[in-house]
Amino acid sequence: MKINENTLLEGHRVLLVPYNEEHVPRYHEWMKSPELQQLTASEPLSLQQEYDMQKSWREDNDKCTFIILDKQRWVDPGVDEEQCMVGDVNIFLTDPSDPFLAELEVMIAEPSYRGRGIGKEVTRMMMSYGITKLGVKKFQAKIGLDNQVSISMFKKLQFQEASVCSVFKEATLELMVDDSVRTKLQEDVAYMKERDYKQTCSSRHELVQQ
Repeated sequence: MKINENTLLEGHRVLLVPYNEEHVPRYHEWMKSPELQQLTASEPLSLQQEYDMQKSWREDNDKCTFIILDKQRWVDPGVDEEQCMVGDVNIFLTDPSDPFLAELEVMIAEPSYRGRGIGKEVTRMMMSYGITKLGVKKFQAKIGLDNQVSISMFKKLQFQEASVCSVFKEATLELMVDDSVRTKLQEDVAYMKERDYKQTCSSRHELVQQ
């Protein structure tokens, strides 16, 4: 999606940055994992297919993707951005009959970063971005029934189970964005800053001083 091609979202522990060409090799390595393929219901792609997918997602109007970076590592200009990658987060606007419905997907690909509350911070940041920039009024998350950690996280964020598909072994959780949800989210991510990605990249070390 073009809207976030130069957007950096700064949180406490993470940065959300546009999915760029230089991120593809690391992303491709992640998606060789049978575990991640199962959790994301994805098929393995060739490296060239991953590059094509990255370009397609940048242009598509119904997909908004950010790469999750470890903020503490990223502020060291001596560390390549690719080495700071933790996972990704997506919003899909895939229902033509309901332009305000967004499917939310979060992947913490690096095992050492799981179970540390990062997924919750990323989800809140992405929801806030979706509401303010994309006009989202209803969020939906489709999660495999064996991924109880993710189901539990979304329920803690006030998502309600809407349906369970035994065929695909998947639960659908939903959250309507009313005034109380909007207010709570604003309070929870009041610390989040939106920055110019390219400009911030040129002065990484200054971020930690601000």
